[in-house]
Amino acid sequence: MKIEKDRVVTIRFRASELGGKVLEKGETPMAYLHGGYSNVLPKIEEALEGQVAGFEVSLVLRSKDAFGEFDEKLVKTIPKSQFPPGVKVGGQLKARNQEGRERTFIVRKIKGQEVFLDGNHPLAGTALRFEVTVLGVRAASEEEIAHGHAHQEGGHNH
Repeated sequence: MKIEKDRVVTIRFRASELGGKVLEKGETPMAYLHGGYSNVLPKIEEALEGQVAGFEVSLVLRSKDAFGEFDEKLVKTIPKSQFPPGVKVGGQLKARNQEGRERTFIVRKIKGQEVFLDGNHPLAGTALRFEVTVLGVRAASEEEIAHGHAHQEGGHNH
């Protein structure tokens, strides 16, 4: 069966920075719903379109095609008094922008009474290499299509 819209594709992938640092070893298979559902990076989905089980590909994605360019406007400093108690470096804060979209900010540093937040994806600004192997392809169920993602065997867990 070929990979096309509304197919559940099971892949194994290894992700690394171009310098060689491994980010994902590819030990656990991942199933996703193919066809523009934002379940995988668009350039990976594009490379897999029309392929079948057994297909392997190595892709280098520029940062803009992976997790985006680093955006300085998403780096914020707020007074510690405005932050929930127990603030720690590495912690997360969810906030909504003017359009009502939620964004997660990570606490990067606490200095005195200031908290430094970063709303960029941790891999923003990083070019990445993906080595992808297609393990299986099947037709998606109506429920998976309605939910916009693949379900585990035996149903969904949400």
